Amino acid sequence: MIKNDIALKIEKKSEFTRAKSLVIVETILASLKEALTRNEKIEIRGFSSFKVVQKKTGFGRDIRRNKQIKITKGKRIKFRPGQDLKNIK
Repeated sequence: MIKNDIALKIEKKSEFTRAKSLVIVETILASLKEALTRNEKIEIRGFSSFKVVQKKTGFGRDIRRNKQIKITKGKRIKFRPGQDLKNIK
């Protein structure tokens, strides 16, 4: 599913045009991105939560060259599904 698919679903379930629906989707995604860049936790009840976590410095293995490589510290986004999402079968 891509942004246009989400905008199409909003358009069908509301009275918004496709352009207006796409603006809504882009605004929501931009808001989520801004919150994550500020290291804020995002919680969408029943769906999921997102938070930025620190990744430690460590070592990994380059399997092509069979060498040990150093992995630098950094940040990553952790996704945790909500209860309703966990119960999908």
